[in-house]
Amino acid sequence: MCKKLSFWLFLFLINLLASAQSKRPNVIFILADDMGYGDLGITGQEKFQTPNIDQLAKDGILFTQHYAGSTVCAPSRSAFLTGLHTGHTPIRGNKEMQPEGQYPLPDSLMTIPKLFKQAGYTTAAFGKWGLGFPESSGSPENQGIDEFFGYNCQRLAHRYYPEYLWKNGEKLFLEGNDWTEKNTYAPDLIHQEALNFIKKQDSGKPFFLYIPLIIPHAELAASSDARVEKYHQKFGPEKAHIAGKGGDYGPEMNLGGYQSNPYPRATFTAMMEEMDLQIGEIVQLLKERGLDENTLIIFTTDNGPHLEGGHDPEFFNSNGPFRGFKRDLNEGGIRVPLIMRWPSVISGGRVSEHASAFWDFLPTFSAMLGIQLDQETDGVSMFPTLINQGKQNTHEYLYWEFIEQGGKQAIRKGNWKGVRTGLQKNPDAALELYDLETDPEEKYNLAEKYPEIVRELMQDLSQARTINPVFQLFPGEK
Repeated sequence: MCKKLSFWLFLFLINLLASAQSKRPNVIFILADDMGYGDLGITGQEKFQTPNIDQLAKDGILFTQHYAGSTVCAPSRSAFLTGLHTGHTPIRGNKEMQPEGQYPLPDSLMTIPKLFKQAGYTTAAFGKWGLGFPESSGSPENQGIDEFFGYNCQRLAHRYYPEYLWKNGEKLFLEGNDWTEKNTYAPDLIHQEALNFIKKQDSGKPFFLYIPLIIPHAELAASSDARVEKYHQKFGPEKAHIAGKGGDYGPEMNLGGYQSNPYPRATFTAMMEEMDLQIGEIVQLLKERGLDENTLIIFTTDNGPHLEGGHDPEFFNSNGPFRGFKRDLNEGGIRVPLIMRWPSVISGGRVSEHASAFWDFLPTFSAMLGIQLDQETDGVSMFPTLINQGKQNTHEYLYWEFIEQGGKQAIRKGNWKGVRTGLQKNPDAALELYDLETDPEEKYNLAEKYPEIVRELMQDLSQARTINPVFQLFPGEK
């Protein structure tokens, strides 16, 4: 009798486990490149519309106090994948490796794709990687990615008509592109690969799909002349962007440069429209495949709006109500919109003011998958807010450091925001203090009025980081 009961209990547990596995959601994480907080209709954009992205928010949750991992590409992605802020994550700046790629992530850390693989997911990434040169420890296949297509190198991703892209460790040369001719628009190919991946999936095994877009990063280039002309007619005459030496395609081209563009505002808008249409196509395909209800779609951007290639973020109010752009640690450089949509779990139309950051995604996914992490993170799981159940823990503080432009630090603790600049010349630089509740634009430095808050934040800053000799915030760090 006992053996019979044990057998049926065993079957019950196996069926229970299989049922739990089948309910694990597919996850699609879409990361725009250099899109500002104000570049969506749902966050106040008035010059153009983003109906498909806005619909994600209407169907899910819009987080209004979410932060990127950094204010430039590579460290922001490193913070996302590792669950560690820029005081601890291995990649704390953009560091080029020759002939192609960036300084690599180590393969010793748990990363988000590795976590999903551990949970039995199929994993893929389509877009811009930027965290390790080909065959390095940081390349996609060594960070838990089963299938990759796109740019390995973020410097080459400045070019929308590259000679080649990478597909699973091999170069795929693009028809009609040779760094002089422009025939094949890479974002279209990348999008089609993402759609093809979804078409191959069924409800039997969940998938994690990471889509780090290159739109709307400079250079300014759109696939549709008609779309550009539509916005040219809308905006009227504008100042052309004339590239410097090596900017335009041709024999003397600088691969990391940006091409000339007669209509930069119209082109940027056409690119944003294209991105929005692509996201609409992803959602429609999920519905057609019967995958929509149990797919968690996450949309955000890696940092604030850029100023390169002729882009005019002030015309579009791309940073929304905030001060600063890409490479700043003011809110405009790091505050980003975050949207989460999961039809079977999230009731639509929710807005959350929970303060969160890129390093929260690893513990969030860990909680969602029921897998205990065996390494420390700087993150706080957002899963209670996502499912609208349980206690949502909060951060003691959020921290950023940036090694370019003389060295910068920033900290947010409650509604207090502290920013320091010029650290490589003056490691004892004063802290600017802002009250984000009353002054989200960071106009009024309150450091002299609240010296006790300054002392508290300076103490937190002194404990927030470890030394990284490759990415030195202060001179001579070892």
